[in-house]
Amino acid sequence: MGKTRGRRFRQIPFSPTGLEQRCDEEDDPDEEPAAELLEKVQHPSAEVREYACASISKLLQEQQAIPAFLQRDVVRCLGPLLMDYSLAVRETAAGALRNLSACGGFEVCDDMVSKDIMTPLVALLKECSTGLDANQLSPEKRIEMDKNYIEDIANEAINLLWNVCECSSTAVHIFNKEGCLEAVLLYMKRFSTNVDLAISAANCLQAVTEDNPDLLSSFNASSQQVLETVMLCPESTMKHILLKTLTAGIIWNIKGTVPPGSLGSMINAILKIFSESLAIDAGETIIRMKEAEKNRLKLAVEGATEENMSDVTENCVLSEDYDLEEIPKGKVKKGENDIFDFLPPDQRELKEVTALLMAQQTALEIIVNMCCSEDPSDDEWEELSSSDESDFMENSYSDGSGLLMSPLCLSDEVNSAFLNNLIPKKILEKTAFPNSVALDICMHNPSWKPLIKKLNAVQCRALTCLQNILLVSDMDCLGGASLQSIAQHLLQLVFAKTELPTDTEFLEAITSALRALLQTMASKNISQCVTPEQLLTLCEAGMDSSNASVKANIVSILGISGSILAKGQDTAEMLKVIGKFLLEVAMKESSLVVAGEALDALFDVFADGKEAEKAAVEIRLLPSLKEFQPVFKMRMRKEGKGKYSTDQLCVLDNVKMNLRRFIAYQETLGKSPT
Repeated sequence: MGKTRGRRFRQIPFSPTGLEQRCDEEDDPDEEPAAELLEKVQHPSAEVREYACASISKLLQEQQAIPAFLQRDVVRCLGPLLMDYSLAVRETAAGALRNLSACGGFEVCDDMVSKDIMTPLVALLKECSTGLDANQLSPEKRIEMDKNYIEDIANEAINLLWNVCECSSTAVHIFNKEGCLEAVLLYMKRFSTNVDLAISAANCLQAVTEDNPDLLSSFNASSQQVLETVMLCPESTMKHILLKTLTAGIIWNIKGTVPPGSLGSMINAILKIFSESLAIDAGETIIRMKEAEKNRLKLAVEGATEENMSDVTENCVLSEDYDLEEIPKGKVKKGENDIFDFLPPDQRELKEVTALLMAQQTALEIIVNMCCSEDPSDDEWEELSSSDESDFMENSYSDGSGLLMSPLCLSDEVNSAFLNNLIPKKILEKTAFPNSVALDICMHNPSWKPLIKKLNAVQCRALTCLQNILLVSDMDCLGGASLQSIAQHLLQLVFAKTELPTDTEFLEAITSALRALLQTMASKNISQCVTPEQLLTLCEAGMDSSNASVKANIVSILGISGSILAKGQDTAEMLKVIGKFLLEVAMKESSLVVAGEALDALFDVFADGKEAEKAAVEIRLLPSLKEFQPVFKMRMRKEGKGKYSTDQLCVLDNVKMNLRRFIAYQETLGKSPT
């Protein structure tokens, strides 16, 4: 994210100082070009300054080049150029700083803010917004500003602002103080003529509005009207779907400005956007868009004249061979949304698919947050549920006011049906593995290959969504059979291939979902469909992972399944296997959190039942735990502080207390008459 557009990374068509050739010949690609280029950004010629900024922008894609530029105070060298009299210099300078913020990471962004990059950046953003405001410029001036790429400058600047605000609370404070909201909203209003700029603005605003209560007072009726207009835009391209999804995320972030009586309609407006996004089959879209690209390029070649044949051929080669995986990765951002800028201008179909996957991933991430949110309170939900009106999407805007937040609420029944039968169904569909034909297309086309990671990311976010819905929603409306079918589906994802999955992100997501599902089924006394063989195979795969969350999920799943087995008959042998496994994890696992989860699971499995008592004796559970108790206490004293969070330490303290109680309980069982 946060890097300059692909066209700016191509070979510069002019080289007034011969720097390009010398850069290629240098043994050290970092030191000399950095010094020479930063000297050239002060050159009297605007062309030289533009070339130097573009060259710096290209070099800053490589993380190993960044220290050389930082040592030479690149931020203070390029910052003033954001207000250069040449608009071309402004754009290339903003692009270079954007690359620095993206590839440099959090510390570099903090450093940029401390070196006052926000002063010229805010001035540039406001000047661009003035230039785009048709009410403040004559038609002749508007045409002149368009020719000078004012929107391109704004796009670079808004992405730079997005990057630094994500990494620096000081930047967010300046955003609030300087009233940047008005400029960003103006860029979003350009969605009908420049959707890429609107998407960049929406990405920035979604980041800035997250956990930023100081900004809420700036959202007046006019601001909310802009957001509503974007959400209701009639365009249905994938980019517009992404824009509407991001806008829905902004509205969710500023829900504190919404009157309680209107919260229900707001949530349903958001869910409608997400529902539309998730309803699209990404695999089928990839197949369709790749075919459209082939047809377009074929027509371009057939219709090309001899004079422009070389340009058409170059574009065709780019479409087949352009490899996004070679692009250096900057700091991680939800969705990595500005990957558009790395795509050649002619890759319109790939951009559309990329936008769809970004929209789906963003929607799923917001749904995860909605499920985790403590707002609204139970009392507020009772108030929200007072209306019997159910057809929100047909009636929520019918009052003629144009305001998004109409006072329409859903009853408990309708809200439950909307959440549990619409969104969950589409989320469940997204948990499936990607379309094999679409994957094959991506594998055999370098420029499309990065979509595989995005397809997998959507699947993992969907699994996390499913986990949260299972934990926080009333699933009675699904019925026991539905829960069992979900369990079968999740198990099929794990065991569908001959080799068990090893991808850490997928393993964490699938085991978290399984854990939540089995926990829900156990609480409702629904029979579980995990066979002992599947259980042990899953455990072996999970414990081979280096991820502590995966291991914690595995031992929790064992505890849930074991506690159910303990209530049955003739299960002592399987309980012995589970008990030995959990004991080994508790005693040998390097992570105290995982060890604590294993002890908790042991407490659950051997809490009650004749079969559990029999198995506990045969695996010498009591003496093993008595021997391990002082070791666990010592590990907590030595490793606890500094290594684990306060919440984790509280949980571990409870485990330590429960271990003492469980040992005492097991001792009473040993004294009981047989």
